[in-house]
Amino acid sequence: MEKTIDDYIEEVPRILTVKEMDADDQPRERALKYGIGTLSTPDLWALILRTGLRGKPITHLCRDLMRDNNQSLFQLERKSLKEIMATKGIGTTKGLQILAAMEITRRYNREKVGEKYIITSSQSIYDLMRSEIGNLTHEEIWTIYLGRRNDVLLTKRITSGSAVASIFDIKAIMKEALLMEAQGLVLCHNHPSGNLTPSGPDDQITRKMKEGATIFDIRMLDHVIVTPSGYYSYHDNGRL
Repeated sequence: MEKTIDDYIEEVPRILTVKEMDADDQPRERALKYGIGTLSTPDLWALILRTGLRGKPITHLCRDLMRDNNQSLFQLERKSLKEIMATKGIGTTKGLQILAAMEITRRYNREKVGEKYIITSSQSIYDLMRSEIGNLTHEEIWTIYLGRRNDVLLTKRITSGSAVASIFDIKAIMKEALLMEAQGLVLCHNHPSGNLTPSGPDDQITRKMKEGATIFDIRMLDHVIVTPSGYYSYHDNGRL
């Protein structure tokens, strides 16, 4: 007997919605039953993003999201909103939700509960700034303003872009330091390439910062180059 169109349709497997899945396959139910730590990264995204496409549950969409990023949150963090939205089903709202979750993570990593963050070494500078600038795809220069005990008063982005050294404004840095009565300064910037070797412009802005701090009797503790996997300290290398 010849098959009809309806017969062929019935043979095509239909993708289940989240509600139709077995309870152990639903992220929310598994989180409640076994704990949030048992969920995979795609399932955690599914809890945050909540809704999928017609015929495609959010769990499948989130697996696609992580597949498109080689199962790497590190790689996902480096993407722009437009690049994140390249995954089918990720629109503007979901893309912003993903960026918001990444930003919350960065802010969490910067916090130190119960006390002010104290700079004690180049490692402590790196720990403070890695989540902020370590994984950026463009270069940024930041200044850390310090109190008398090397406690962090403020971290502030100074420049952003491909030619940051040429627009480095030492006057603006010193004005900010004087207004908040900072006792010390730390300069930080990232190398998106991952190369930790200081460049000529890096040396130039280090000298400008040191000279400006000396004029106003403010301590310059360090200039740290930040990458995702490590750092270079001018202080530790005897160059301050």
